[in-house]
Amino acid sequence: VEELSHEALIRRTSSLVTDSANTYLSQTTLALVEALAQYTTAVHALIALQKRYLTSLGKLTAEEEDAIWQVIIAQRVEVSDRLDGCKRFESNWRNAVSLCELAAETAHKAGAHEASVTAQTNLQVAQSQVEEVWQLSLVAERKLVETKAEEIQRIAEFAAAMEKRTEDTPKAYLRED
Repeated sequence: VEELSHEALIRRTSSLVTDSANTYLSQTTLALVEALAQYTTAVHALIALQKRYLTSLGKLTAEEEDAIWQVIIAQRVEVSDRLDGCKRFESNWRNAVSLCELAAETAHKAGAHEASVTAQTNLQVAQSQVEEVWQLSLVAERKLVETKAEEIQRIAEFAAAMEKRTEDTPKAYLRED
């Protein structure tokens, strides 16, 4: 015979709330992890495009260079859009973490210890999953910054070489043989 005391009902209800909070945490974790993975992929694609541009610097026609820049700009927009998605999902995920923490605490106080332990375990798993993917995105962002710095340096060197070449050209035509 099941207990129908207030304590038993509160314990069962807190267990149900914890289950719902765990489901919410699970879904928001999945969404955030996927968003971060897509963002990281977009950043790596941008890095590859910028490196490809750098290797072809000075070898392209104006039309080819414009075409490459259009692709780079489109990829930058993609990266920005993916980052916005990450921020949206991160906000939901943080709310889910807070809700799950509160549900775990409530379950513990109500005597639903198993539900509390499950919620705490799910929190730890979710946080480690997000942290792992977050670290990968940070590595990609660092590589992007390095690539941008390299791009600035290479473009400056290329511009200086072109300027020197322009300065040298008129002198050759001014010579009298």
